[in-house]
Amino acid sequence: MNRKMDLFTYQNEEEAPRAKLLADRMRPQTIDEYIGQADIVGPGKLLRRAIEADQVSSILLYGPPGCGKTTLAHIISKRTQGEFVKLNAVEASVKDVREVIDRAKMTKSMYGRKTILFLDEVHRFNSSRQDALLPAVEQGIIIFIGATTENPFHYVNGALLSRSTLFQLQSLTREDALTAMRRALMDKERGLGFMDLQVEEEALQHIASMAGGDIRRALNALEIAALTTPSQPDGSVIVTLEVAEESIRKPTIRADESTQYDILSAFHKSVRGSSDAALFWFLYAVEKLGMDPMTFVRRLIVACSEDIGLANPQAMVQAVTAMDAYHKIGWPEAKYNITQAILFAVESPKSNAAAIAIGNVMNTIEQIGSAEVPLHLRDAHYSGAQRLGHVGYKYPHDYPSHYVEQQYLPDRIARKKFYQATNQGMEDKIRQNQERRK
Repeated sequence: MNRKMDLFTYQNEEEAPRAKLLADRMRPQTIDEYIGQADIVGPGKLLRRAIEADQVSSILLYGPPGCGKTTLAHIISKRTQGEFVKLNAVEASVKDVREVIDRAKMTKSMYGRKTILFLDEVHRFNSSRQDALLPAVEQGIIIFIGATTENPFHYVNGALLSRSTLFQLQSLTREDALTAMRRALMDKERGLGFMDLQVEEEALQHIASMAGGDIRRALNALEIAALTTPSQPDGSVIVTLEVAEESIRKPTIRADESTQYDILSAFHKSVRGSSDAALFWFLYAVEKLGMDPMTFVRRLIVACSEDIGLANPQAMVQAVTAMDAYHKIGWPEAKYNITQAILFAVESPKSNAAAIAIGNVMNTIEQIGSAEVPLHLRDAHYSGAQRLGHVGYKYPHDYPSHYVEQQYLPDRIARKKFYQATNQGMEDKIRQNQERRK
């Protein structure tokens, strides 16, 4: 079996401690050393009990980079009495998976030992490769542990997802990063405690803030700062804020596909909720994550009908004009035009009457199946139309207030009403007109 499929990837590595990066050396070996995620692995929690009893079933670990997914798998590998195999979905093939399954069958039948397969970055496994896992998971040949930074409901097969317990890990905090760094500074065997090292509190705080909840990044920055700083005459090393600023410059920001969908959702819901948080999500996404402004302008145009509609028809005009301005003058100048359109939509009265009308019409279409146009509404601009009965249409402009009562729908749903105006904004005038026409 090749190196990446070594059954003892974690257990039997005897590399010299100093040959590894600090983040690898300081990786927690037990659940008691684990930092963060107290709602998942805190005292008495389900996953903690399962790990301590070596009774882990198939699970999916979902969360941002550096939140401790791989570390949890490492702790399980140290705790289990069974075989533990690690594969990375970027490198592994269906052949690799089948080799693991075949060996797991043999191990179970000959020695009665279970096999845990940890698949890192499972979202990189396409559907066919995930399908190769499913029978072995269903039959209990392997216990599956998957780790992903992407929304598993988008990237993991439904059958595999339904057979695994999903644990969502949250981003770690700057306090968690500080805890990990201080632990590394004290540890003489695995950490930096062997050095005569002084790290200013401001330096630690800066690294923790810039790491963006990624402990690995924080520890790597701390190690770089410690090992690249010249020694003092007495042999000590002092890491100042200036040194820390050179070691880690910008905070880590996630911009994967799932996050982009979530931010776009937050933007739309903020517009609907009349909150200027919509402007925050827009600028955060574009300026910090590099998302396309047009993604938000398109969503804004939709929201102007779905959530504002005829309560303020000018909202759509503003949004479409902002889109035109963006095409003509580009970014960042169009930032002002788009901001104006967003705030106009946020402050507009809200109505979802148009969306409800769409739903009413579609439901009616499903119910009636086919629809025949009433004779008086059919085309009468050709010879012979009258002989076919295409007569009786009343021209509204010939009547007072340019309105006349007549049937416009098929006979089966002649009295059906789809759109009911609300009393919001301009739509209130429409509602009053509807009342007068009854």
